[in-house]
Amino acid sequence: MIWALIILVVFIFQIATILVLEFRHPSKTVAWLLILFVLPIIGFVFYYFLAQEYRRRRTLRRRGVVAETDMLQAIMRCQLVNRLEDMQGKEFLHQERLFHMLQGMAFSPITSCNETEVLTNGEATYASILEAIEGARHHVHVDYYTIRDDGIGRKFRDALIRKAREGVEVRVIYDGLGSLELSSGYIRELEDAGIETKCFLQAKVAFFNKRMNFRNHRKIIVVDGLTGFVGGINIGDEYLGGNPKLGFWRDTHLRVKGDAVYFLQEFFMQDWWFTSKTRLTGPNYMPAHHCVGREQVQIVASGPNNKEAAILECVFAAVAVAKSRIYITTPYFIPDPSVLMALRTAALSGVDVRIIIPYVADTKLVLFASLSYVEEMLAAGVRVYRYHKGFVHAKVMIVDELLASVGTANMDMRSFFSNFEINALLFDAKAIKRLEDDFMTDLKDCEEMNRSEFQMRPAWQKAGEVAARMLSPLL
Repeated sequence: MIWALIILVVFIFQIATILVLEFRHPSKTVAWLLILFVLPIIGFVFYYFLAQEYRRRRTLRRRGVVAETDMLQAIMRCQLVNRLEDMQGKEFLHQERLFHMLQGMAFSPITSCNETEVLTNGEATYASILEAIEGARHHVHVDYYTIRDDGIGRKFRDALIRKAREGVEVRVIYDGLGSLELSSGYIRELEDAGIETKCFLQAKVAFFNKRMNFRNHRKIIVVDGLTGFVGGINIGDEYLGGNPKLGFWRDTHLRVKGDAVYFLQEFFMQDWWFTSKTRLTGPNYMPAHHCVGREQVQIVASGPNNKEAAILECVFAAVAVAKSRIYITTPYFIPDPSVLMALRTAALSGVDVRIIIPYVADTKLVLFASLSYVEEMLAAGVRVYRYHKGFVHAKVMIVDELLASVGTANMDMRSFFSNFEINALLFDAKAIKRLEDDFMTDLKDCEEMNRSEFQMRPAWQKAGEVAARMLSPLL
């Protein structure tokens, strides 16, 4: 009897701990309570090591405080958008609230001296990046979630080694979990050539430091402080269609020149400081540049070390003001309740809301979680499409003629709350039109989902969706 009482007290203590620590995130609370009921004791051990709030840790709070004199001087050189009347899109004249919200993003101003190029799929992206690396004169900064020791990975390795031997500074950050399969030999070859490499939270260390659940999902390359790349494409053969299960890989990346590169550089430097405890300083990292274009671009980064969920706030604010269209492409559709409500409300209000998700999944559990949201989307008038040509991994959002977003963040709660992510907001009509053209091309390779047919799916799938939906805040 006494043992039963002790077990009950311990179980109640575990439940109370989760309720107290996760009260700000009800969906996460439900997910962890489900795990706790299925796996008593073990579930709480998982929670202790995987779910602790990152921003409570002092080292991570300091992570965002890296802005030095070099960056402040670079900002002074930037052509910033300070007035609503200076926005390129005429629609912004009627979006004062959205403009002030974007303008108020911490350390992420809208810059107006940029030139961008939308890169569709791996071939174009890798060719552009390798070309930029080949032309490097001072430094190459690489910050990736996944780097693989395969065909394209070795091509990047050789290019970086070649530049390092020419005297170019080369630094590489890779995520400890996303690049878990990266061989030690690959890293050793880089370091033997004089390249500095850092692992962002090595998996074993991160587990025991209770930081396993928080990953650096960013994909940043900066060359000489003048050219930057950001988007959905990691370094691996699967992005060239080399995965036999997934086949053709559909993705979107962005090449940037101009003021916005300063901010890609700054976020790389923050990651470098966190992994190496070394601050990069000097004018060569934030060099003056000639204004190569007049496009307006805003770099928005977020992570669990910040109190604000910057990317989530941008998504919600843009969706909330949409008048005519919202086009979204995402490999994982597990929206925050606020975004879910905003999308439903927009569709019910007559906005043309279309979402492309994969047909072939890289993770079955995540696909089931995504499908669990489909029926209520369809009921509200949202048009949902499944991509059949291969695997769609692009992370793109287009809202009216106001703006478009390209970056690393998926339309899911992991990207919004748990990962370190980075997106570029584009306000130029030409860039938005290019992304719209890609979206319309992708629709030709999609099958639109029918509500009545979807409701006829088998009971086992519905059960799987329910379970995945409950666990979705942790996926």
